[in-house]
Amino acid sequence: MYKNFIDKWLSSDKIDEEYKNELRDLDEKELEDRFYKELEFGTGGLRGVIGSGFNRMNIYTVGKVTQGYANFLNDYYGKDISVAIAYDSRIKSDEFAKRAALIFAANNIKVYLYESLRPTPMLSFVLRHLKCKGGVVLTASHNPKEYNGYKVYGEDGGQLTDELAQKVYEYICKVNIFDDVKIIDEKTALSLSKLQYIGEDVDKVYIDKVKELVIRKDLVRENASDLNIIYTPLHGSGYKPVTRVLDELGYRNLKIVEEQKEPNGNFPTVPYPNPELESVFELSVKLAKENNSDIALATDPDCDRVGVVAKDRYGNYKLLNGNQIGLLLSEYILMSLKEKNKLPSNGVIIKTIVTTELIKNICDAYNVEFMDVLTGFKYIGEKIKEFEKTGDKKYIFGFEESYGYLVGDFVRDKDAVIAVNIIVEMALYYKKIGKTLNCALEEIYQQYGFSTEDLISIELKGKEGQEKISNCLQNLRTMNLNIVGNGKIFKIQDYKLRVEKNLITGLTNSIDLPISNVIKVLFENGSWFAIRPSGTEPKMKIYISVRTKERESLIPRLNSFKQDVLDLVDKCMG
Repeated sequence: MYKNFIDKWLSSDKIDEEYKNELRDLDEKELEDRFYKELEFGTGGLRGVIGSGFNRMNIYTVGKVTQGYANFLNDYYGKDISVAIAYDSRIKSDEFAKRAALIFAANNIKVYLYESLRPTPMLSFVLRHLKCKGGVVLTASHNPKEYNGYKVYGEDGGQLTDELAQKVYEYICKVNIFDDVKIIDEKTALSLSKLQYIGEDVDKVYIDKVKELVIRKDLVRENASDLNIIYTPLHGSGYKPVTRVLDELGYRNLKIVEEQKEPNGNFPTVPYPNPELESVFELSVKLAKENNSDIALATDPDCDRVGVVAKDRYGNYKLLNGNQIGLLLSEYILMSLKEKNKLPSNGVIIKTIVTTELIKNICDAYNVEFMDVLTGFKYIGEKIKEFEKTGDKKYIFGFEESYGYLVGDFVRDKDAVIAVNIIVEMALYYKKIGKTLNCALEEIYQQYGFSTEDLISIELKGKEGQEKISNCLQNLRTMNLNIVGNGKIFKIQDYKLRVEKNLITGLTNSIDLPISNVIKVLFENGSWFAIRPSGTEPKMKIYISVRTKERESLIPRLNSFKQDVLDLVDKCMG
């Protein structure tokens, strides 16, 4: 069947010759992978390897999705529709962004296109600021350089959630990639006022709102220059907004990793531009040691996630994981708001289901509600919208283990510009009272209990890999699990079936969250693991967490538990 699609691609006069030539020297297996399916449109949009074919990111797959989204917007809203588009430093991001803009314009939709690369959260902000009905960001976040992606946003500034994404997907499916895509040229779009470039005027509004989020304003105003900071944008879009915020707040002792300062989609200094990885901090730590810096920060290419390296009690630089940063920020924000008598009585902190459970203890200590949502920051954004509508709850902070954080509600997606602002304020606060971030984290563990987490990503490429992931989860669902290793199971939560089973009482409860292909297994000793397919990469993700009363037993228990879980997964994959 896929061979027919190859023939159509090669014979179509709508496909440029360079895209046809790319296919002619490929082997059979590679051709099958490029045409056995279309690049999947999920709740986050598209993401895939750049190249020729239906199962790749190129101007034609971008064109089909844009035309489908344009058709949806025209039918859903009728008239006076506008969209905004942003893009990062990835290969072809600017080309794909321009292509999408000219397709929207051809469909009588006004387009606000950023004049140059911008972080993803700035797109989320501008949608509500300019009262757009939708938006697009061209980025593949932290994926390898071969990837690009197309994130779709709604009028609320958040990524499309399940119901709307399904409707858009239905429109996309009706678009013929060769014959149905409308496009006009840039000159015509500008003359018809269907294309408008945006820049500094909107940037300033966003930057000012980020600065307003500072909690201890006196502390920052009087002492910002006392904190020694290293920052790297990892060749991405974060350099200008992040450094502008820090400079305008008075953080004068800021040094940039020059080798990683300029945008570059090939990411020449790192194999994988992911701030979760210790390896991307090699140049940052070297610079930090030379300058005796307090903290080093790295944002990913589209600047919606941030990683942190900070000194420990011995003066060594140590990478904090996403859960640890989330715990530190939660404690700092709640503590600071309480001290200033600004902690709302109806406040809520939100996390995803694969993020640390220790946050519950912190929320309980401050009498703040804690809430779980599915994996994906769009679900946190959806809750902010819900709180805004009902007025019965006040959003304080949201985070996920994959280094995404959000304070404030003028952005509806994770935001590394905002996160950097609050992280450096927190580091400054602790420095002024003689503590490092690692010391503050140790105090959190001493007060609330010791916890550690790990993430295992198993890469399973192509059609065969997808089948293995599917089989593993299905086998796990049908197994009669009671014990894994030496751990007795307490609950099994199946988010695809939306059912939670308590193995102690035998009772079954429904899960009041949207359907998602995730299984989470909780143990009597406080440990848990969760398994899900990645929504953006050909990987199966396994999240692992253990709890202990003594620090000394934490890592041995983690290693033992991890092996037990991997043995189970191996058995499920056959």
